Amino acid sequence: MSSYKDIQTAVRVEKFRIWFAWLTGNVILLIIAGVTQHIHIISVITQALLVVGFLLLTFTAVRMSNALNRKAEARRREVLGE
Repeated sequence: MSSYKDIQTAVRVEKFRIWFAWLTGNVILLIIAGVTQHIHIISVITQALLVVGFLLLTFTAVRMSNALNRKAEARRREVLGE
């Protein structure tokens, strides 16, 4: 059976991975938008995709964090016997 500290550590590591992937995805989107900045029609399309990509990445990261929190809370209750 896992200890409470093991669960906390696993949750912290997974949250770091989720938000690091979010940051990396947004940096990649910004780089692509910066490269296409001087091509007018592609720049507009890229900026629209940047906004959509940011929203999707943020929505996904928040949902994954919330799901992880729910699972961690259930495991904590199990470990602590509540």
